[in-house]
Amino acid sequence: MASKNNKKNPRRAFDPKVLARARKLAGEYQVVVHAEEGHWYGRGLEMPLVFGDGKSPEACIKDTREALVLAVATLIETGENPPAPAISGQRTEQVNVRLSAEERMLLEAAAKRKGFVGMSDFIRAVAVEAAR
Repeated sequence: MASKNNKKNPRRAFDPKVLARARKLAGEYQVVVHAEEGHWYGRGLEMPLVFGDGKSPEACIKDTREALVLAVATLIETGENPPAPAISGQRTEQVNVRLSAEERMLLEAAAKRKGFVGMSDFIRAVAVEAAR
C-alpha cells in the first residue's frame, strides 16, 4: 500500500526540477574507477561514499553517475548543499594542523618572505606543490 506522505516512500520519483538540477551537478562530478577480477567499481570523487559498478568501465561510470544523481537529488530535496564539483576549484575542505610556537613563527616568517598574505596560503601552496 502506498504511503500517504509521498516524501517517506523510498520508491517514489523525485520532483523533475530537483532531478534535473541533480543531473546537471552530478554530471560535473568526477568518477574514480578501478578494476578487480574483471569487474569495474566506481565512486564519486566529491562523494566518496557513493558507489557504482559494471562489467565495463563505461557501464561502471554510467552506474556510478546515476548513483551520484540520486544522492545529490536526496541532498537537494532535504535542504542540504551537495558538494561543489572538484573541477570548480572551490576550497571546501578544511584540515587542522597543530604546530609548536616555534614552528608557527618559522612558517609565518617564511610566508612573509615569499610574499604570501597569510600562513595558510603559504602552507597550502608548498604542500600541494610537494604532493604533485
